[in-house]
Amino acid sequence: MQTKWTGDKQSMIEANVALARRAAEQGAKVLCFQELFYGPYFCQVQDPKYFDYTETVPGPTTEVMCALAKETGMVLVVPVYEKEQEGLFYNTAFVIDADGTYLGKYRKHHIPQVKGFWEKFYFRPGNLGYPVFATAVGPIGVYICYDRHFPEGWRAFGLGGARIVFNPSATSRGLSMYLWNLEQPAAAVANEYFVGAINRVGVEELGDNDFYGSSYFVDPRGQLVGEAGSQKEDDVIIRDLDMSTLAEVRHTWAFYRDRRPESYGALVEP
Repeated sequence: MQTKWTGDKQSMIEANVALARRAAEQGAKVLCFQELFYGPYFCQVQDPKYFDYTETVPGPTTEVMCALAKETGMVLVVPVYEKEQEGLFYNTAFVIDADGTYLGKYRKHHIPQVKGFWEKFYFRPGNLGYPVFATAVGPIGVYICYDRHFPEGWRAFGLGGARIVFNPSATSRGLSMYLWNLEQPAAAVANEYFVGAINRVGVEELGDNDFYGSSYFVDPRGQLVGEAGSQKEDDVIIRDLDMSTLAEVRHTWAFYRDRRPESYGALVEP
């Protein structure tokens, strides 16, 4: 689900909750919000006033989403700005099961620091590993935006049994748009699961980044499931994912059988 910045945190939460209810009415069973969903993408600037967007996880937004999940019967993946303690902040996504149970959280591992994406000013690198959450729709993983450039995490989710991995993002036009349509299908193929790619949409007042939406689902063959979302407008992308495809693909391409982990040690040396 992709949404434009509304101007304040409360109205952004309300707008996203309304869209989530619409998704549930259309039959959605799992829903992922965009990166840092309740705020602007403030990483376009470096200003400590945006530390005010932090909150604990679990915390107030977790409570809202637990109630929403229980109401709608949907599994929810919710990216927020987490405060572990004062001055110690993470780019985090938490997962709520369809009965409203809080299952846990993932913290973004890879933190960029380039023009328009000054994330090291705001976030500490994640330290919770690559959890796979057992949900009502099956085991799911969560990677966040810049993480997607690093194949190691994608593979960790596959080894952990994930059947769907969501990548909520704040990705703007430029070189990354080409990669947006390349990397996530490639990850789905290499790791033999579905990927849900969710992007912000719109130009925000903090900078000239044009977030181009185009959220999509891709199957383990690297093929889009239906069309991508709008490049300009709020959109809820609802797709039926045929989980039997996973077994078919894994019986054809035995990538997990043919791995050679004993030969990969140098890949993780500093």
